[in-house]
Amino acid sequence: AKEIVLKAQILAGGRGKGVFNSGLKGGVHLTKDPKVVGQLAKQMIGYNLATKQTSKEGVKVNKVMVAEALDISRETYLAILMDRSCNGPVLVGSPQGGVDIEEVAASNPELIFKEQIDIFEGIKDSQAQRMAENLGFVGPLRNQAADQIRKLYNLFLKIDATQVEVNPFGETPEGQVVCFDAKINFDDNAEFRQKDIFALDDKSENEPMENEAARYDLKYIGLDGNIACFVNGAGLAMATCDIIFLNGGKPANFLDLGGGVKEAQVYQAFKLLTSDPKTGNRHPELGLRASVANLPKAQRKLALVVLSVSFLVVSETWTSVDVTAIYLQEKGPSVTACATSQLMKG
Repeated sequence: AKEIVLKAQILAGGRGKGVFNSGLKGGVHLTKDPKVVGQLAKQMIGYNLATKQTSKEGVKVNKVMVAEALDISRETYLAILMDRSCNGPVLVGSPQGGVDIEEVAASNPELIFKEQIDIFEGIKDSQAQRMAENLGFVGPLRNQAADQIRKLYNLFLKIDATQVEVNPFGETPEGQVVCFDAKINFDDNAEFRQKDIFALDDKSENEPMENEAARYDLKYIGLDGNIACFVNGAGLAMATCDIIFLNGGKPANFLDLGGGVKEAQVYQAFKLLTSDPKTGNRHPELGLRASVANLPKAQRKLALVVLSVSFLVVSETWTSVDVTAIYLQEKGPSVTACATSQLMKG
């Protein structure tokens, strides 16, 4: 009998090494027994799968893909992604596929091959052939692989992708080059011309707070710490998280207001931060103040470096907002960070 593969359908990598809260290990399973398919599916559907790319709680699995397994005689890695360092797309490949590419890059960097793609000329035949050769394809398989690489680049352009990752990009015993598994990221700025693709977006896996933030054009990512961050600018937000880590703390979130923020967005941002149970905040109203001098010495230093940001608000009511994040209270192991505001009428 042919092997059957079951794959838990969540938007996260590392499923093969993940763990379900049902006790089942692995989000990818192979079996030749149809009866086992149902047993495995019951231990997947409705349970949370935790991987290295999810939170500790994991993500609830609502769907499981069941398909006929294909035999793979050799696995490689292939990706096309946007690289800011060269202002365009880059073709990345490795003859060592089917594993985490980060591990390969760390242990065997010489096995990572790159081809910078000219955005005006597109991928050249010589580049596709060279990458196919570097991946270890020989004879007719080399031409097959090069053809697949060119088609993947055309797909990358057509769907406004920022990343098309195929792992494994492999060959079968019958001599066919196959894209066995793929991960695709799309450019959010291209939603207006990729309506069909974005209509497929399943937001049920997102944290409720992420969906709520998106309603107000706020960029929110929940983290595992207990220090709330409220920042305008992605670069400053990342720097704030780094500073918190360097001083022994852990951020509870990444929250970027971006430019052109309105007072309604500021209000909603405060609501998001103060409703997060991880920060242990019992004071959801705005305008609360606490003296940094009254905090324990160890927390005082961290409070001063958590966040200080000011920005203009273009609106009918407010002309500017000055926001500073400070600690309000220490409750057991959880130290609360809350933002206080000075709103100045125009």
